[in-house]
Amino acid sequence: MTTRATFAEHDREPVHGLPAELPAGERVLWQGAPDWRSLALHAYRVRELTAYFALIVAARAGYLLSTGSDVESALRGCMGPALLSIVCLALLGGIAALAARSTVYTITTKRVVIRQGIALASSINLPFAALDAAQLRLRSSGTGDLALCLNREQRVSYLWMWPHVRPWHITHPQPSLRSLTDAQHVAGILHHAFIAATPNVESTSTQQPRIVTEAGHAGAQPLGVSA
Repeated sequence: MTTRATFAEHDREPVHGLPAELPAGERVLWQGAPDWRSLALHAYRVRELTAYFALIVAARAGYLLSTGSDVESALRGCMGPALLSIVCLALLGGIAALAARSTVYTITTKRVVIRQGIALASSINLPFAALDAAQLRLRSSGTGDLALCLNREQRVSYLWMWPHVRPWHITHPQPSLRSLTDAQHVAGILHHAFIAATPNVESTSTQQPRIVTEAGHAGAQPLGVSA
């Protein structure tokens, strides 16, 4: 079974977050969306951009002071760059909020579905058969990402899926459930759903999908083995 993308307007969805009615025997186990603040910080890099803009404003102030301007004149000279920086950061924050609002992550008894798109809605279906592993990244802030490692024969577009992909994995993109407030709980749901959907997976298989932490901590659980 291969991955596929389908398109639908949000208000025409037959089921919230899904492109079509669920087949008989399939049910939704969990639905959620990114936290927009975490998405702004970790996908849109608002923190790094804030530091960058602050350096630009500081450099502007330093230049003006070094050329003989007094403090008041230097501050006036920094108003333009500072206001422009604030506008840019506000726009990024707004885009992050819209991206989070238009996104629905769904785990069913048979697949993971990512509905995303601010202007053009799309849904990508990732059946459990398409998954090799799930990479869990937890942050000190309490949010986390769950990256889905696909079989080599499965392909998705990094640019089309962004920001719902694992950063910098461009040659073999990994669709991701980004900035979840309950990432570890969601990983557990996926773990148990995979067990129920694939009862014939051998617990000794070296090829079975695994949920592991980013650092590969001991105790990471295979998708196909019960906790």
